Amino acid sequence: MAKKQYSFRRLHLDDEKLTPLSHSDLKMLLKIHKTITINRLLNKLGGVMYLKILKVWNFRKYGSSEEIDLNKPNLCLHLKKGLNVLIGENDSGKTAIIDAIKLVLKTHSFEWIKVDENDFYKNTDRLRIELVFDDMEKEAHHFNEWVEYHRDGDRIHPYLTLSYEVYKKNGRIIQSDINAGSYNQGKALKAEAKEYLKTTYLKPLRDANFDLTPKQNSRLSQILKTHAAFNNKDKNHRLLDLFIEFNTNVSLYFEGKDSQGNIIPDDSKGKELKDKIEGFARDFIDESISTNFEVTPANIKSILEKLALKIQDGINPGLGTLNKLFMAAELLHLEESDWSGLKLCLIEELEAHLHPQAQMKVIESLQKHNDIQILITSHSPNLTSKVHLENLILCHSGSVFPLGKEYTKLDVENGDYLYLERFLDVTKSNLFFAKGILMVEGWSEEILLPAIAKLLKKQGVITKDFTDAGIAVVNVASAEFIRFSKIFLRNKEPLIPIPVAIITDVDVRAFERKVINEDKADKAKKNEYDYIKIDEEIIEEESTRKVIEKEDEFNSQNVRVFVTKHWTLEYSLLKSPVLGEYSKQVLCDMHKNINKDDIEKELAIKLFNKSLCKTDFAYKLAQIIDPSSEKHDHRIVLQEDDRYISSLIEGVKYVCN
Repeated sequence: MAKKQYSFRRLHLDDEKLTPLSHSDLKMLLKIHKTITINRLLNKLGGVMYLKILKVWNFRKYGSSEEIDLNKPNLCLHLKKGLNVLIGENDSGKTAIIDAIKLVLKTHSFEWIKVDENDFYKNTDRLRIELVFDDMEKEAHHFNEWVEYHRDGDRIHPYLTLSYEVYKKNGRIIQSDINAGSYNQGKALKAEAKEYLKTTYLKPLRDANFDLTPKQNSRLSQILKTHAAFNNKDKNHRLLDLFIEFNTNVSLYFEGKDSQGNIIPDDSKGKELKDKIEGFARDFIDESISTNFEVTPANIKSILEKLALKIQDGINPGLGTLNKLFMAAELLHLEESDWSGLKLCLIEELEAHLHPQAQMKVIESLQKHNDIQILITSHSPNLTSKVHLENLILCHSGSVFPLGKEYTKLDVENGDYLYLERFLDVTKSNLFFAKGILMVEGWSEEILLPAIAKLLKKQGVITKDFTDAGIAVVNVASAEFIRFSKIFLRNKEPLIPIPVAIITDVDVRAFERKVINEDKADKAKKNEYDYIKIDEEIIEEESTRKVIEKEDEFNSQNVRVFVTKHWTLEYSLLKSPVLGEYSKQVLCDMHKNINKDDIEKELAIKLFNKSLCKTDFAYKLAQIIDPSSEKHDHRIVLQEDDRYISSLIEGVKYVCN
């Protein structure tokens, strides 16, 4: 008997080039093979098979007009074990990623999935999808003909590459088989092996009530049928015995007998009904025939199709509860202890029919399952705020941007990820779904800037305001801009093409506070202060220095900082030639007793003493600026060369244009 030949090759996953294993590698493997078969060896090692890399050429929005180059995929997405969450605005390519995986692997729900005309990028006539699976120690024996190997330190890992190509020719779509193996060496994957690669898929806007309702080929029956409790047990199963017993009792009832074969004395209606039908049937067919009532032939499929899954004692549960119950049933297949195939779950729009608290509860549960790979699409800031930042993948403009530590400028040792996971709440997580981001450090800017954007649109300075342009104003409520901005800074190209503007102050005081009539002997006596304006040249010099420092610190890639040079936002607004009078009016309305002849000093006093309600000031001024407000003054015309508020105008222009 000829010995089986093994062809061992290695994949360097960093540069994705195939190279042969070294002589020492082969020698070690052959030595191992003398004492134990490779299949048994692989089953003894750890690791859970997962989809490591997805590559796409000319599929949906991921493509180019150039000839396909196998070394330059239009999409190359590296996935993690456990949870991966695809986020981004509408039409950013999230569903295309899910569908590409489904086309190659198919699903446990037996959906009819095939390529159509709309799957080709623009006018191209060829598309390709490639999947790379790694950590296959336990599953490799299902794919002996196609599996390859790569070294990781002192260990040798099996991996599997699948490729799928589709062509258009003379108006027809020609689909190839799923091939497995490295470039130019792959061969068709057999149907038996494909069964171990099917995914669990939950579609968007799930009709959980329909899927959990008993009927022929119900989704619930399909889920249960593949479980070890029922799979390949059509002949010998306890449910079959129970159902046969039930059918026997049904038949006996229509003969007027109980389960023991005794005549039922107080209920003969069933027998009367059967006798009448049987009388007509003998007249119509043959005098010798007999009839019988039964539910259905006793087989596992028909029994499972009659099952419904419900919450015990639940009365008319809503769509949210049914949706969570349906997800629990779908995930059943991935929790089978004796399943040695791929455990990959694809969920589109997890938040469908779930209120925010339910979304958070579900995602917290899913993050615990490290033995299952889960790929989710979402539009929910609530859900996103609960997911670990490293598990997020931002989709934008035909590219994908994983937010793991190997991709971003975030500093792990400095605690950037821990900080952001603590402070990236629902109000800030909307930045992941925006076309442009404006980061501010307080409520005043968050209130005022949308009003300024509307007025600039009215004046024709910008063509879209924040709503039209899809801009997210993110209030970091501190000066921790650097950590938030690093989310959008990449270690290497491609860069995230989302404009990020940071609006901040220099905080160089225009006044100094001096103690007068200080009585050191009487400590209980409050100090009195005088507020003296600082020389303009000194302020200008210090402000310019701080502006340069901030620009050097923040300006990188598509992140830009716009610095208000004159102390604080409120002080700059008061000094503005256009908005100064309106700011003075608001301050006088808020504080009736202030000195109207020296309003600048009065504002300085309140800034020092922190006695100004900045949000109230911003709200009242925004009503005057906002063209859609009833209190808007139509005489206001913002000037782009207004040096006191030019940073605000330039920041708005940067994100909106």
